[in-house]
Amino acid sequence: QLQASGGGLVQPGGSLRLSCEASERAFTNSFVMAWFRRPPVADREFVGAITWNLGRTIYSDSVKGRFTISRDKSKNTMYLQMNALKPEDTALYFCAKSKYPVANMPAANQYDYWGRGTLVTVSS
Repeated sequence: QLQASGGGLVQPGGSLRLSCEASERAFTNSFVMAWFRRPPVADREFVGAITWNLGRTIYSDSVKGRFTISRDKSKNTMYLQMNALKPEDTALYFCAKSKYPVANMPAANQYDYWGRGTLVTVSS
């Protein structure tokens, strides 16, 4: 259902844009899409999320001010614009989608669908 793309190798300070396309349209716009990441030697962590209907976003403190989540309803696609990348941003990035509104957007167990990850490597 979800297909993430756009990962790659980038130098510190550089930018990348990830995309996540949902192949099936939902019956309702009252769902949330999110980005998570799993660094090489760490647990999965929340990056940010967006409510599909109103476009409200939240971010983890580690990416706030550098990353921006947006969505294109006509393309059923969510984006993650990553600027000022740091080596510690190196991770496998996943997109996720809920069926319904969620109470706790950073919690992974709130999401029903997960895409395959796309690898982002920040290195000189």
